[in-house]
Amino acid sequence: MAAITTPNPLSKTNFSISQLRAVRLIGMGSLIAFVTLIALIYISPFFYMVTTSFKSADQLADPNQPFLPETAVTIDYNGKTLPLYLVPVDGQTKQLALLQAKRSSSDFIDPADLSAPPVNLPLRAAALQQVKTFDPQPNVYATAVDEKHLNFPRALANTLAVTLISAVGAVISAAFVAYGFSRFRIPGINILFMILMATIILPPQVTLIPTFIFFQKIGWTGTLLPLIVPHFFANAYNVFLLRQYFLGIPREMDEAATVDGAGPFQTFLWVVLPQARIALVTVMLFHTLVIWSEFQNALIYTAGSPAAQPLSVALQRFTQLYSTQPNQMMAGAVLTMLIPLIIFFLAQKQFMQGIVITGVEK
Repeated sequence: MAAITTPNPLSKTNFSISQLRAVRLIGMGSLIAFVTLIALIYISPFFYMVTTSFKSADQLADPNQPFLPETAVTIDYNGKTLPLYLVPVDGQTKQLALLQAKRSSSDFIDPADLSAPPVNLPLRAAALQQVKTFDPQPNVYATAVDEKHLNFPRALANTLAVTLISAVGAVISAAFVAYGFSRFRIPGINILFMILMATIILPPQVTLIPTFIFFQKIGWTGTLLPLIVPHFFANAYNVFLLRQYFLGIPREMDEAATVDGAGPFQTFLWVVLPQARIALVTVMLFHTLVIWSEFQNALIYTAGSPAAQPLSVALQRFTQLYSTQPNQMMAGAVLTMLIPLIIFFLAQKQFMQGIVITGVEK
């Protein structure tokens, strides 16, 4: 009598679940590979800039120069400098020095035994791989730091002065204005706020000439004052971010402070500002990253005074001097963007948290 087999009702289900897991795994792997590829595409120019800044002029002139800064390995033989090649000999790959390249063969010297006679092999040097070693040239940065060229220390000091002082002024002024718009009930305050927000779409070119004439009349051109003082008058974008955050702070805290005898200014200092630390840091980070690379106003107001020029203008002048030397231009660019990159990576948590809180939750 034949045995009766009972089909397992879960086998099809188990097979489907395993297929689903495989599809999910393949999909996740494809997504990770795609994101990694996109990230590499975006990061590759930065790596090219860094690697190029560590290459010497001879390395840049080499048509076979790889992505990283490398130098051909050579030996001295009877007063001659001979390059080393990877040569296949008897099933092994050896490092031999090329003495003479012929049409269908080449003469090689064994660097381990320079007294041995040259070995002729039926190989063309053009088809062989040259031995190279990783050889970065940090002395390229010496030109950028030199006082006669980019004068990086002086330009960095000017940029730090403009960025830090204006950041303090921007945060303080925006906090005061945002506090007024978020806490005081004044007739027509919403209209005033809309007018302030409308200044965001105002092209800076419209106010460029009148502003320059004003600063020229009071004798501020050629100094850092036109780059610092205007930021002590609240920026509409900063006011918007802080106002959105201040609106989310419960008014009950203000009322409790009023009951304890605190006035509006004391409430602003001891109640509102401590609750808005994240928003204040966000505004400062935004301002720092924007002002650090600001070029137009810096060029207009400091063009006639090289000693007052920030990094953005000094780098432009430096690239004009070394327009035929990519390694020098890349070295200056790396020095200029080094501090913003450090700030971004160290403060990216506060940066993203401030954006989410001020832009989404409020």
